Amino acid sequence: MIAEVIVDILNSNVDKVFDYILDPSLNLGVGYRVLVPFGKRNIEGFIIKIKNQTNVSESKLKSVICGLDSFACLTQEFLGLMEYMVKTYNLTKASCVRLFLPSIISASKPKIVNFAALVCENFEDRVKNLIQSEICCYLKEHGRESLSELKRKFSPSSVQTLIKNQIIKVVSEKQNRTPYLDLKNDEKKQITLTDEQQNAVRVIESRSPNIFLIHGVTASGKTEVYLEVIEKALKENKSAIVLVPEIGLTPGLFKRFTSRFSNLVAVLHSGLSAGERSDEWLRIKTGEAKVVIGARSAIFAPIENLGVVIIDEEHDSSYFSETNPRYYTHDVAKFRCRFNNCSLILGSATPSIETYFMAKRGQYVLIEMKNRALKQKLPDIKIVDMCSEMRNGNSGIFSNLLVQKLDECIKKGEQAIIFINRRGYSSFIRCSNCGYIPECDDCDVSLVYHKEDNLLKCHFCGNRYKVLTKCPICGDTNIRQGAIGTERVKEELLKLFPNVEVFRLDNDTTLNKNQIVKIITNFNNTRPAILVGTQMVSKGHNFNNVSLVGIVDADLSLHFSDFRATDRTFNLLTQVAGRAGRAYTEGLVILQTYTPKHFAYNCVMNYNYNAFFEKEINLRKATGFPPFSEIIRVLVTSDDEQEARKLLLEVFNEMKVLRENNPHDFVYLDAMKSPVKRMNKMFRYQILTRIALENKDRIIEQIFKINNSVKNPKVTSFVEINPQNLS
Repeated sequence: MIAEVIVDILNSNVDKVFDYILDPSLNLGVGYRVLVPFGKRNIEGFIIKIKNQTNVSESKLKSVICGLDSFACLTQEFLGLMEYMVKTYNLTKASCVRLFLPSIISASKPKIVNFAALVCENFEDRVKNLIQSEICCYLKEHGRESLSELKRKFSPSSVQTLIKNQIIKVVSEKQNRTPYLDLKNDEKKQITLTDEQQNAVRVIESRSPNIFLIHGVTASGKTEVYLEVIEKALKENKSAIVLVPEIGLTPGLFKRFTSRFSNLVAVLHSGLSAGERSDEWLRIKTGEAKVVIGARSAIFAPIENLGVVIIDEEHDSSYFSETNPRYYTHDVAKFRCRFNNCSLILGSATPSIETYFMAKRGQYVLIEMKNRALKQKLPDIKIVDMCSEMRNGNSGIFSNLLVQKLDECIKKGEQAIIFINRRGYSSFIRCSNCGYIPECDDCDVSLVYHKEDNLLKCHFCGNRYKVLTKCPICGDTNIRQGAIGTERVKEELLKLFPNVEVFRLDNDTTLNKNQIVKIITNFNNTRPAILVGTQMVSKGHNFNNVSLVGIVDADLSLHFSDFRATDRTFNLLTQVAGRAGRAYTEGLVILQTYTPKHFAYNCVMNYNYNAFFEKEINLRKATGFPPFSEIIRVLVTSDDEQEARKLLLEVFNEMKVLRENNPHDFVYLDAMKSPVKRMNKMFRYQILTRIALENKDRIIEQIFKINNSVKNPKVTSFVEINPQNLS
């Protein structure tokens, strides 16, 4: 027999299928992970087809050495998904397989725990001292205890003596490494669905399989709809995937889902330890877990017999993978739903313009949920003109109204969230004399000052530098700070309210999943309290005691040179405003801005998504931006700037010929330096084009061919479809 094998090498030069002789006695089939000889070494590969004949000369054929697992890692669904992603995103086969099967699955060893148990019930005559007697009594009462814990509680030598004398025995067991083990599940409550929730469930059940968009205001109870739909899928012996945009949202969702579905729930994301991820992957693969919760990468969970895929906060840009391999989670989800003949549910209070456009055109089923589940009214939003504040003598971070409302909130024993979408203490530091701003040695960006660490940090590559005490250019010691971040906001709040607990939630305070859980749990259990955070606080969290939200700098995301800037600002501010007044306290939002008359703020203040959508969709139509076109970027990177420019021009000249032959299919085409001209020591150039929709698949395929045909070992170039970050 001949096995067609993909070898686990990312190099595009070996992105093909290789034939190997397969000994039938190995009992291997399609989808199995195998060890094969390749060149002078043995490497991993995956069988994607078995056949009887080959065109390869018999003298050149090598044999599969062995299988590496007792099961097939890749199902027919994933082999089909691989072909789809290779064609759609111009990826290598090996890079797709690595998404499906993280390397830690094969590398991680199972966790073995040793337990001690009492063998001899009548131990009194055989024990030699009081400590041994205590150990035996403890085991008689508790049944068994882990050996390490028993030795910690009692004398290790006494424990060993009891084992030696066969009074207690040791049993080794494989134990799953379970994420969020310390989380206490919510009590299982009987919830009566609102009319809107019942309608959503009814529409989904009656029109499945389909793609649904649940457009529901914050706290409208979308999660309860998800739970109902999943429960129905489980009753039909089917499974579910639920995606959230950030790892920080998984603990709360996991807690809520396990209270409903117990140990059928698994978590899968990059924040887990290698052991946890390996064990959860295997629980899913074996069918022990039937509901998978996770961030973007969980869409590749090895779950079978899918009944529904749910993408919550579907508008979030994190669903686009912006590092290789690049893909769009929604596209992958659609493929899996088609393969399994099941529904895809998209949920958001602020759907992306593209998604809502599809729903309005009838390509998705639109479900509106316009009211909060507990009948609370949406929080009032008051806009503060910070220019006016400055004219009146207030040059501080907080408006007078925000300070006043914070004081009232604290006196009532309630909670507040202060939102600013910038971490660190200040966005940069500058010499007051000559204007010098320190930049990263490896990236074309200014360094951010972090006061707690007393360091300057690059937020692109992670480089760290000592803080300047004097300017290296002119020697002046008057160093000023730029725009404020979360560190500075927390410091100022502690000055105003020294007796109040102030928490901070951003990428600097949440280096692992346990820190996220700790901060959110501590904040929820503290009253009064203030939580300062970036966009991490804006989505998904259900803070029952938050009555006030302060948005310190609403303009931060508004003035980017990106056609999505207004859309992102509206989404972000609406989401963060929705954290207030979710339970039984009325909510208030103070929105501080230097451009109070911008139409987006009026729409935010009135929670008028439809007015915002109509304005934005008309602008996009007039300018030819998505959803009326596809944006394609060819990004070229190299540590040799001249080589990068040379390859860029080769690709660009080929694309100009393509445009000349297809003039009606190109809305725009140009080549330029990237806005961030250098990152991680690599120079960056780009070609940007907008493609009309009619023949987009054919044109994109031609762009892939052009990019693949231009080779230079010193340069990397890849094609991005609708990139979310054009910097």
